[in-house]
Amino acid sequence: MNKSNRCDCNQPVATTPANRPVNWSRTLLLGAGLLVTWGLVYWQLEPFARWLTTSVFGLSLESSLGSAVAFFIYDTPKVLLLLTLIVFGVGVLRSFFTASRTRTILAGKREFVGNILAGLLGIVTPFCSCSAVPLFIGFVTAGVPLGVTFSFLIAAPMINEVAVVLLLGLFGWQVAALYVGTGLMIAILAGWVIGRLRMERHVEAWVYQAQMGESQEERLTWPGRIRFGWNSVREIVGKVWPYVLVGIAVGAAIHGWVPQDFMASIMGKAAWWSVPVAVLIGIPMYSNAAGIIPIVQALLEKGAALGTTLAFMMAVIGLSLPETIILRRVLKPRLIAVFIGVVGFGILLVGYLFNLVM
Repeated sequence: MNKSNRCDCNQPVATTPANRPVNWSRTLLLGAGLLVTWGLVYWQLEPFARWLTTSVFGLSLESSLGSAVAFFIYDTPKVLLLLTLIVFGVGVLRSFFTASRTRTILAGKREFVGNILAGLLGIVTPFCSCSAVPLFIGFVTAGVPLGVTFSFLIAAPMINEVAVVLLLGLFGWQVAALYVGTGLMIAILAGWVIGRLRMERHVEAWVYQAQMGESQEERLTWPGRIRFGWNSVREIVGKVWPYVLVGIAVGAAIHGWVPQDFMASIMGKAAWWSVPVAVLIGIPMYSNAAGIIPIVQALLEKGAALGTTLAFMMAVIGLSLPETIILRRVLKPRLIAVFIGVVGFGILLVGYLFNLVM
């Protein structure tokens, strides 16, 4: 389970930054120049996609093929530009949070208050499927309550910074805020419910006997944090770009060839069964936020209901089959079933709620 949904976690490591003075004027000027260039390129993507589709490829934007090609040409650089900008910013933010520091913050916190804090920390803390087991062990051995631990484990992948920025860029702040708010609510309440069920006996016994060593982490300077941000861009964008291309290709096919009435009939508000079906379809999928958002965009454009689409996206990101397989190393089947059931029920409520009010 991970933040960009499959191993894109980039944790600060003990490094010794060069002790040389920083030319902040030059650094800020360079940063401003790069940001302006980014903005100019970003705002010219749509006219460029239209020109390339019609003038170079000779396709009509009214045709299915032309519409799909324009969608792909426009969305591919748009998504990659958004990813680069947000991953760099979040990478710098992540340099302030490490696994051991997060454990220290959460250890000894009372339930519900701890659930809220764990959910908030899960949004900004590096986390992926490869670190699910060691983080779980570290939290438990540090005295973090089981329910609080689950709030963190749910929020970390579900409230994905990649998904937030793509939703913000593609649909606006309202949809992005709905995604963050509902994801955080599910993480807090699901963790609280699991904590109330007192299921500590359904954690594998060896977990409580494990001893987690503490790593020595040096305090990074600002140049070190900036380098960490660029390293995050190389690591994360370098790993997710194939998913981006596949997701945009699928979205382009939906955009160009799937009739709007058909999509509205199976994922619209009128179909009461669309939300649970969307969740069931999403759970076994192996994808990440960067790959699923373009599909979400195409589904919404074709008439799919917002609640149904959000439920599908949350199931893909927060209840994946690979995540469940990894957690089986530390959780017994009954606790895994409760975890899937509670989170799945929360996602269903979100889907029906937004289909009702939006």
